[in-house]
Amino acid sequence: MAITALYSAATGLKALSARIDVIANNLANAETTAFKGQRANFEDLYYQVLKQPGTTDSANDISPAGIFVGLGTKLSNTQIDLTQGSMEATGNPLDVAISGTGFFPVKVLPSLGQNGVGYTRAGAFTVNGQGNLVIGIGDGYQLIPPITVPTNATSISIGTDGTVQYVRAGATAKQTAGQIKLAMFPNPQGVNLLGGNLYTETPASGQPVVSIPGQNGTALLLSGFLESSNVDPVKELVTLIKTQRSFELNSQSIQTADQALQVIGNLRKG
Repeated sequence: MAITALYSAATGLKALSARIDVIANNLANAETTAFKGQRANFEDLYYQVLKQPGTTDSANDISPAGIFVGLGTKLSNTQIDLTQGSMEATGNPLDVAISGTGFFPVKVLPSLGQNGVGYTRAGAFTVNGQGNLVIGIGDGYQLIPPITVPTNATSISIGTDGTVQYVRAGATAKQTAGQIKLAMFPNPQGVNLLGGNLYTETPASGQPVVSIPGQNGTALLLSGFLESSNVDPVKELVTLIKTQRSFELNSQSIQTADQALQVIGNLRKG
């Protein structure tokens, strides 16, 4: 049985090592705009059944319980924490935060997202050299549908419903350039994480529903704000300490099993 303990404890070390990696990534992105932390979930492995519950003995008495020896644990999945991050006031009218549920659809390389579409919650917008409103991450991802602002616009404003307006040089009347839209997934936990604050659709996430902000359950937009990371450093550090202690206990299990095998080996020599 000491051999089983060795392998079981080894699975624990491997799973806990993965959790440390997840925590480290969360802490590294504690200042990343609109970053969503992750949580590592575990599940137990198969069991070696030494005695089935409900079996009868020689006296025809039914056993109230069985004998099962577990074979360890494994990483089941990493779950995305989709809770809202705090709002950080920037004063920049092109900074937009999503106050609730939804993602900005953006154009990415066809090899990255289905039909070349990615999704993000990072709303640090800027205007590129062609006058297109783009997300200020990576190489500047263009919004879907595209929104173009004239190069001679003196001011740009974004409403809570995503309406983008501008004023031309020498004019006072506002004109509409387009409308930012938001996408919602039936199962946002099923999206694919690309990095760079980008997500893509998967069969698990379901097809996104694109709507005007404030409609069909989507959130409103807040101009002049950015959504901060939802990582709680204190909570992550507490989880890290717990994980470290569990790692040490699994290491101790390996040492104990090794000592038991050493005792058996010594008995054989004697």
